[in-house]
Amino acid sequence: MSKELIKNIDFRKVLEMESLVDYQEGRVISRTLAQGRTMSMTLFAFDKGEEISTHSAGGDALVYILDGEAEISIGEETFIVKKGETIVMPANVPHSLFAIERFKMQLVVIFDLGTVSRANLKLNK
Repeated sequence: MSKELIKNIDFRKVLEMESLVDYQEGRVISRTLAQGRTMSMTLFAFDKGEEISTHSAGGDALVYILDGEAEISIGEETFIVKKGETIVMPANVPHSLFAIERFKMQLVVIFDLGTVSRANLKLNK
């Protein structure tokens, strides 16, 4: 049997993505579904008023709002993103997320395989 690349989720079962992560008062909850050298996929549930402060990621990050409403800042711009909407945060651009109200999101980050491979080549020399 091959190694499962997706984890923390039932296989061969129809699921509602929004139900796979629960809200907790005063917290940000995450559930990693996949993590590899070139990508990651994580579900988050933010209680109202919670945030992830400004940071940047080494890959393009696609956010899909599963429930609620978020304020997402990318560089100098701020966006209101609601249930059913998506936005991409470019690699290496500072961004932050704030829960205007409780919200759930799916985050997929894609890393450049060429960049990863070149970095590995430099390390192996």
